[in-house]
Amino acid sequence: MTSPIKLGGVHHAAYRCKDAKTTVEWYERMLGMTYTTAFAEDHVPSTGEYDPYMHVFLDAGNGNILAFFELPNQPDMGRDENTPQWVQHLAFKVGSYDELVQAKAHLEANGIDVLGPTHHGIFKSIYFFDPNGHRVELACDIGTDEQYAELKRVAPLMLEEWSRTKKAPRHADWLHTAANE
Repeated sequence: MTSPIKLGGVHHAAYRCKDAKTTVEWYERMLGMTYTTAFAEDHVPSTGEYDPYMHVFLDAGNGNILAFFELPNQPDMGRDENTPQWVQHLAFKVGSYDELVQAKAHLEANGIDVLGPTHHGIFKSIYFFDPNGHRVELACDIGTDEQYAELKRVAPLMLEEWSRTKKAPRHADWLHTAANE
């Protein structure tokens, strides 16, 4: 059965931060985001529980909003130690490979360790960490319409095979060949 829900996009994605002010300033300075909104409450509106927070919102472009919660009464924030650091990340799009290279230079000039560019066949990326320990990726698309169509075609086949075997399907091995060219 098809869902009757029709989504209009992502309203916002929210993460925890260590310090709201530091986080806002970092995303403005490093990634050019615009700080747009803040909510601060002593009680959580959805549950009514007492848990003071600052909730800040940053515009990541094209109507995409990234939000953070500072929670001073909660234990220090950590990360899921059972998940490798490279798995959970925030990925943002840049317009071209030249912009990706410029972004890397900007970040490194500001003392940030940057990994990459890494070639993924249909896009290239750089990786780094924000002041809260969240991994951030900047990516530029480089694939062709034909490549994206082929990936869409094999996606259900790959998911089905993965579900049965828990081994990497080989339907898109050509991505690795493209990445090494």
